[in-house]
Amino acid sequence: MGTAAGVPRRANFGGMVCSVVRPLDVIGEPWSPQAPRQRHSHMASVSPLAENRFAARPAVYSGLGVQENVGEPMETITGSAAGVPFTALPPAGVAAGPAPLIVTWHMLDAPRTDAAFAAALPMARVPAWRVHLGMPMCGARMADGRVDAVVDLIRADPLMAYLAPFLRQAADEFPAALAALRDRLPVDDGPVSVLGGSLGGAVALEVLTTGRVPLKAVALVNPAVRMRSAVEVIEAGFGQPYPWTAESRATADDLDFVARVAAGVPARPPLLLVSGELDYPAFRTDATALVDALRERYPHPDDVEVTTVPDLPHPLAEEPGLEPAPQSPAAKAVDDILTRWFLRRLTAA
Repeated sequence: MGTAAGVPRRANFGGMVCSVVRPLDVIGEPWSPQAPRQRHSHMASVSPLAENRFAARPAVYSGLGVQENVGEPMETITGSAAGVPFTALPPAGVAAGPAPLIVTWHMLDAPRTDAAFAAALPMARVPAWRVHLGMPMCGARMADGRVDAVVDLIRADPLMAYLAPFLRQAADEFPAALAALRDRLPVDDGPVSVLGGSLGGAVALEVLTTGRVPLKAVALVNPAVRMRSAVEVIEAGFGQPYPWTAESRATADDLDFVARVAAGVPARPPLLLVSGELDYPAFRTDATALVDALRERYPHPDDVEVTTVPDLPHPLAEEPGLEPAPQSPAAKAVDDILTRWFLRRLTAA
């Protein structure tokens, strides 16, 4: 269908749907570092309803910036841990003393920032700190508040310049960020739980399969389990085949978490995979393969759980997904599932 130039287009970028105002000829360009750079206007502002719900006033909490959401029973703490921006929510029902810690990595689809992910999946009844880390070049690390730099990387090479380096950087910076969070927040010194959505789910799987830190529990929402499948989504969005090379094939092989798990995992914490009924078909297939591979490796296969959410597509929020917004019905369904599961797992002996 034809669309007038300058009208917002939705371009699928493998676990990320960018909504940007851009000329039509940008979509469908070959992946090339020499492709002409286009300037994209800033994504649409958050809706007045979201602004009203999340109107904030500054406060002080252990030297960190705090926002107390008007009309909401929780405060939102923002800061940076070893250079990684985060949005933290204090534990429910914990008056004093250290509490467990859940660390998350957001999607690159909506909600595509730590603040937006915290609003979509607050898990408000969980008696643990929920600390949502910002992914590379997202949120506070977005260049000039625009998506230009990310789109340029996708156009240059969606796997080698975008998916793989984003995943690896987020995983590599996690141990230092975790140490900084332990120094600054009243969290206990036990194993940490992790949660990731889409490419953030791949980060959680990288942490799990490499044994970077001790883990108590792992939750995944519409995860990107195989980078080949993410590249296929990008191919479909651009309408062009990806030019595979020996190096990119080796990278995709390395970032195939079904194969990783089949080769063995260093630890076997309880794991929950939440899969949207309307997620990308390849992602759904990969999710099933991952669960099967994990259950074969776990001494207690029931420790690996999978839940399908009816009518849930890949994203958890409406575009543009940059700022906190009212929780959608689909996100609430996922939030309820995660809340019940973490309540059970965090209180298990």
